[in-house]
Amino acid sequence: MKRLCVFFASVVFVGINFLQAQTVQITGTVTSTEDGMSLPGASVMVKGTTIGVSADLDGRYSIGVPQNATTLVFRSVGYKAVEIEIGGRTVINAVLESEMFGLEEIVVTALGIKKEKRALGYAVQEISDEDIARTGNADLLGAMQGKVAGVDIKPSSGMPGASSQIVIRGARSFTGNNTPLYVIDGMPVSSTAPYSTGNSVTGADVANRAIDINPSDIESIDVLKGQAAAALYGIRASNGVVIITTKSGRGNKLGKPIVSFSHNSNFAVVSRNPDFQQVYAQGTDGVYNPNSSMSWGPKIVDLPNSPGYGGNTVNKYTNAWGMQEGKYYVPQLDQAGLNPWVTPQVYNNWTDYFETGYTISDHVNVSQGTEQGSFAVGFSHTNQD
Repeated sequence: MKRLCVFFASVVFVGINFLQAQTVQITGTVTSTEDGMSLPGASVMVKGTTIGVSADLDGRYSIGVPQNATTLVFRSVGYKAVEIEIGGRTVINAVLESEMFGLEEIVVTALGIKKEKRALGYAVQEISDEDIARTGNADLLGAMQGKVAGVDIKPSSGMPGASSQIVIRGARSFTGNNTPLYVIDGMPVSSTAPYSTGNSVTGADVANRAIDINPSDIESIDVLKGQAAAALYGIRASNGVVIITTKSGRGNKLGKPIVSFSHNSNFAVVSRNPDFQQVYAQGTDGVYNPNSSMSWGPKIVDLPNSPGYGGNTVNKYTNAWGMQEGKYYVPQLDQAGLNPWVTPQVYNNWTDYFETGYTISDHVNVSQGTEQGSFAVGFSHTNQD
C-alpha cells in the first residue's frame, strides 16, 4: 500500500513539473495613450484560448501563457483592443488608445448619466438649443410652449420675469403643487408654486425658478414623464422632470474662443379683450366699497344713493362737502388731491392699460475648448416697453 501511494505522489509531482515547464510567466502594465495613466481592470487574454487575467488597480498584470502562444490581446472599456506579439518576451507593456462611439441619440437622465433614447423605459422628449433660439423668447417656459406633447404651459402675463404654470400630463392635485422638478446640469432645483393670487384677484405674482435660467445658455432640454421617470429623483419629481443641460464649450474645436451674438425684437398686442359686466360697482353684498377688488356692490347708476359715499345721502362726506346731487365720493381721488366727487360711469381700464408692447433681447456667448477643459460664459439683456 505504501509503495502504491509513493507511486501516485511521484506521478503527480512529475505532472506538475511538466505543466510548469510548458507555461511562461509574462508581466507588464496597461496604460492609456491620452494621459499615460494606468487602466485598472483591463483584460489580458491569450489569443485563441480562454486564458486571461485582469489588471490590478495600478494597471499591472501577470499571466501564465503556454509556450506555443504567440499573441496577447489587451482590452478595456472605452479603448480599442490591442494585439501584441509575444516574441519570447516575459515583460510586455500595452498602451491603449481611446475609442469614440457614435450613438444614434442619447438622453441625460439622473445625475447627468447619459443613455440611448431607445434603451429608456419611460417617455422622454428633447428640445434643442436651435428650437429654443428660434422662438426668440426671453422666458424659458415661453420658449418651450407648444414644443413638447402633453405639457401644458400657461404664462401669467407677457412681462419679463412673470411666472408661468407648467403641468406635465395633467394635474395630480386640486389644491397641491403640480409643477415639475427642474434639474440643471445634474443639480435638482425645487420649483415653488407658479403663482399666488392670495384672496380672489388680489395678491402678488410669485415667479417660479424657471425665470432664473437664460434660454440662450441652454444646450438642450429633456422632459421626462411618467412614474418611471419620477423614480430617478424621488417624490420631488412625482409631477415630472425638466432636465436642462447648459452650454459648456465641450463640443468646440480646440483653439480660439468662439463668440456668438444674437438679437431679437418682439411686438406684442392683446389678442382678445374679455367681456366685463357693466352693471354692478365695487363692493360685496350690494354695498359699495371703494377698496374692494370684487364687483358685487350696488348698481353703478345707484352709487349716488350709497349710504356711506353717495352725494344724494347724508353722510360724513356730504357733511364736509355739502350735498352732491347725482355724484358719489371716491377717497382715492381725494388722497391724490383731486376732486373726489364723480358722476357714475363705466370705466374700461383694460383697454386703457394695455398697449402694444415692444421687447428687445440681446445675447452674447463666449465659449472655448482646450486640452485641459472647456468653458462657456453668457450674458443677456432684455428690455420691454
